[in-house]
Amino acid sequence: MVPIDTAHRQPQDNRLLDALAARDSSTRLKAALAIGTRPEPGFVDALVARCAVEPNFFVRDMLTWALTRLPAEVTVPRLRTELGSARTQARSQALHTLSKIGDRSAWSAITRSLLHDPDDEVARTAWRTAVVLVPDGERAALAAELATQFGRGDREVRLSLSRALVALGEVVEPVLRTAATHHDATVRAHAQATERLLHDPEAGFDLAVDEAIRVVALGPDRKGPSDGEETTAC
Repeated sequence: MVPIDTAHRQPQDNRLLDALAARDSSTRLKAALAIGTRPEPGFVDALVARCAVEPNFFVRDMLTWALTRLPAEVTVPRLRTELGSARTQARSQALHTLSKIGDRSAWSAITRSLLHDPDDEVARTAWRTAVVLVPDGERAALAAELATQFGRGDREVRLSLSRALVALGEVVEPVLRTAATHHDATVRAHAQATERLLHDPEAGFDLAVDEAIRVVALGPDRKGPSDGEETTAC
């Protein structure tokens, strides 16, 4: 863990730093809460370093909250550096925290490699963060980049991508139309499910996927069975 400035460290600072690394998760949680309640810029390195290794979800969430309590000019540069870490959790948590801070100066740090990160959790977090930080003039380009990930991963990964695209709004419609004609049936179904969610936010993702798979299987010019006619679910 990176220490805070030793020249200005107080005894209570030492105790909080030790508590951040304690074996008991409730102790770590209380330490993060205490730091966030009385935020001091000198703790930023310790908080970011702990984010990279903290196994408990609730503690990680509190660490992120504590970081959002610090000035963006202190936290954002440190988090941008963390995006290049070899540790997947470090990248994911840095992205998540940047999305919570919402400082659009961090947009340039959301690189193509992060949007295509081989780790699904990092990529999902990058998609969500990109949607939060993207400037208005870059929304169409972001939609085109995200659309290259259609068909990736399991249900949760695909749902995350669809939600990110839907959050961009109508600017995604051209890329959805293009993806709906893709040679890969999985990509087509994912794109069509996303389009349905765009126009009907109340539609459940699983139902949208089922409908898209049915449409892909039947082809665009064929109709499904009429009401009351039995069919086999995909």
